[in-house]
Amino acid sequence: MDDQKAASPIFYARFAGFLYLLIIILGISAEFFIRAKLIVAEDPAATAENILNFSTLFRMGFLADALMVMADAALSLFLFILFEPVHKKLSMAAAVFRLIQAAILGFNLLNYHAAILTLTSPAFTSPLTAEQVNALTMLFLDLHSHGYDLGLIFFGVSNLILGCLILKADIPKLLGYGLAAAGLVYLFGSSVRFMHPSLYPQIEAIYIIPLIAELSFCLWLLLGRKSSFENM
Repeated sequence: MDDQKAASPIFYARFAGFLYLLIIILGISAEFFIRAKLIVAEDPAATAENILNFSTLFRMGFLADALMVMADAALSLFLFILFEPVHKKLSMAAAVFRLIQAAILGFNLLNYHAAILTLTSPAFTSPLTAEQVNALTMLFLDLHSHGYDLGLIFFGVSNLILGCLILKADIPKLLGYGLAAAGLVYLFGSSVRFMHPSLYPQIEAIYIIPLIAELSFCLWLLLGRKSSFENM
């Protein structure tokens, strides 16, 4: 690949779209095809049994999350380069907030690993009863879940800024409004999760907005016209 091709806006856009699609696939796979099958809400014993019986699947959730975080960190760089001509400081701010989210999610993987470590390392938990070990495992899994929402606070800000950048650029405005709305949903949802957790199940449906907005932006990066990126 020559330097001119590597430096072209269409290259950054297509690679950013690929990374975005990879993030979406890895995130959905880890959450709905791994954790949702193994974690039984309010049943520590069943959850612990599932993790022990399907430990390889559980560890695949760790791998999927780790790959997702690395892809997200790389995506922040490509989006910064792509939107730098629109507004350098805003593009940098969006990248910084996205990187903070990636750092939180990366560190949060320790909570995920601690869950299976608790169940498979009797040297650490020998003074505890089986019920206490299972409860501790659920605590780590709950912390991992809350860690996601903590990261989404910063991701929400990043999406708001990115939405503003899109509105400033020669890009379909609907994408900008969609990402801005996604950012507000993330901020609102995380606030409810931490401040009023009992209400959280009632608002989970609003996360369809970020899914549609981010998937639409991802597809535009992958399939948008070359001229759209060159005129940004």
